[in-house]
Amino acid sequence: MTFKNAKKQIEGKPAKLARFMKFNKPRDRKFGRNAYPCRRCGKTEGVINKYGIRYCRQCFREVARKLGFEKFE
Repeated sequence: MTFKNAKKQIEGKPAKLARFMKFNKPRDRKFGRNAYPCRRCGKTEGVINKYGIRYCRQCFREVARKLGFEKFE
């Protein structure tokens, strides 16, 4: 069961929700794969962080021309 699913089940019970959030809240990441999600879609895999771009590779392909990147062959 994921964090979101568990939280959804006990949202109507404030005492249980407070205790759940105290012990099961996900950590804020300062480094690592989940620290920088894609700005556009929120994915955490395949994120291009060079030059502070922070787009996943799929979104980068769609937006690259607007950012000023050119395709070289």
